[in-house]
Amino acid sequence: MSDPTYPPLDVLKPVAFGLWIVDSGPIHAAGLPLPVRMSVVRLSDGGIWLHSPTRYDAGLHREIEALGPIRHLVAPNVAHWTYLKEWQRRCPQALTWAAPNLRQRRPVRRAGLRLDRDLGDEVPPEWSGDLTQVIVPGGFGFREVAFFHAASATLILTDLVLNLEPAKLPLFLRPLMRIAGATAPDGRAPLYLRLVVRLHKREAARAAAKLLALSPERVVFSHGAWFDRNGTGELRRSLRWLLD
Repeated sequence: MSDPTYPPLDVLKPVAFGLWIVDSGPIHAAGLPLPVRMSVVRLSDGGIWLHSPTRYDAGLHREIEALGPIRHLVAPNVAHWTYLKEWQRRCPQALTWAAPNLRQRRPVRRAGLRLDRDLGDEVPPEWSGDLTQVIVPGGFGFREVAFFHAASATLILTDLVLNLEPAKLPLFLRPLMRIAGATAPDGRAPLYLRLVVRLHKREAARAAAKLLALSPERVVFSHGAWFDRNGTGELRRSLRWLLD
């Protein structure tokens, strides 16, 4: 049976100075098994910033706390919030930051998720010395907040790139995902998300141009093989559906 994930799971993996990833999963979205990834940044004040937290694991928690105190839990779009509540319970001192429109979502309200601050166009002073951010809009309330870690020249995305390796997918899904444009080495945003973002194409294209202007050396995202080199070129290729 194919395994979509990137073992070892639920452990810190160094990417660059002050930046780690955590591979986890699989999760299931519309019946599709997906790997999922968290990004971990150590801010210049020593605090730890968790982007799109994956499932809680006590050993992982201890690993992260060895780097510094967990001060920020970030839900970067309206879909990536499922595991926040357990991290909140274990890290009561951490602030939870919500993508625009997340707190209006009915499942979020039903879950009783605590959201402390809303993300916007302005970079919060809590991490303005380490990260910049760009909001990519779409229809139906979709917003994704992209972050750029200047010290490592790394762009941190969530769902704006889906780059699934065919060998890790069930055989029957490989041609479907290839047709949808979501397979490596030519992964893009999933088809449904491209349609949603195109509803605000002019604003989204401006946001995409801002991301390219940051000239990232690498691009990390939540699902699939991330771009560990030639980040700007890979990003331009992956976002061509929006920029052309």
